[in-house]
Amino acid sequence: MEAENLENRQEIAARIRSLREDYEISVEEMAEATGRTPAEYEARESGEMDLTFTFVYKCAKKFGVDVVELLTGESPRLRRYEIVRNGEGLVLERHTDFHYLHKAPHFKNRMGETFLVDVPYQPQSQHEPIHLSYHEGQEMDFVLKGHLRFRFEGDRFEEVGPGDTVYYDSGRGHGMIAIGGEDAQILAVVFDPDRREII
Repeated sequence: MEAENLENRQEIAARIRSLREDYEISVEEMAEATGRTPAEYEARESGEMDLTFTFVYKCAKKFGVDVVELLTGESPRLRRYEIVRNGEGLVLERHTDFHYLHKAPHFKNRMGETFLVDVPYQPQSQHEPIHLSYHEGQEMDFVLKGHLRFRFEGDRFEEVGPGDTVYYDSGRGHGMIAIGGEDAQILAVVFDPDRREII
């Protein structure tokens, strides 16, 4: 499984590098677009470091392509509707050990990205600072099971459980961990501000 993840990461990294070179975009420009130093960007583009969804999403936005195209090498084609059955979707693995299942990967011109996210309970994370992520737009997280502690920019914390919804400005720092000794699961929808004019 680890070898498969490494191979997948290297394929995604190669697609990013190829598009950057095709569009004649410098490493420095991509580093700025993704919020990384040039050295950090190069480590990801070479496949040496893990690729977070946020990083790949920012690359796709800079290139003007669908994020699924970078993840799979294929462009979404469905225009009217898409049905994704229980347990199915585009699997995304992240360095945080969260498991992401994209629930609408083949629908063209999506106004948002929808994920089923499994958040494992990790005893060591209970006593560590919660890592913060940033990406333009807004996000809605609906808790399906388990309990979570959210951290928002600075040191604001909220605890939520099944049936609770958290909606926030994702351009500000945000992060979460599962609490209460059990794994959690959320339905997350990420909205891109550049897609508002489609509505």
